[in-house]
Amino acid sequence: MVKSTDKLWSRRVTNTSNALDLETGVFTLDEPREIALSLQRSALRSRRRRVDPFRSAMSMLNFYINRSGRKLPLCQRKILELAKDELRDVFDRPRKQSRVCR
Repeated sequence: MVKSTDKLWSRRVTNTSNALDLETGVFTLDEPREIALSLQRSALRSRRRRVDPFRSAMSMLNFYINRSGRKLPLCQRKILELAKDELRDVFDRPRKQSRVCR
């Protein structure tokens, strides 16, 4: 039988690891730009990160998307995927080139 604490490992990772101290409700915002700006503020302010602010912010965004899995509504997933490009913009990083299927 799985202990209830084992089910909440992602919460423990977010709270106790060298992750960012995020603003409340950042991943539920409706605007990709606002999500990116909030992650940028958190990454620049945080003392708990081990890597540069951009990588910390992108890691937290990917962590949330991956842990949400199928429970994440499609419209919110699209907003979070767009937030990745916005995050690249606010940190002056090049956007990923879109792949063309052959």
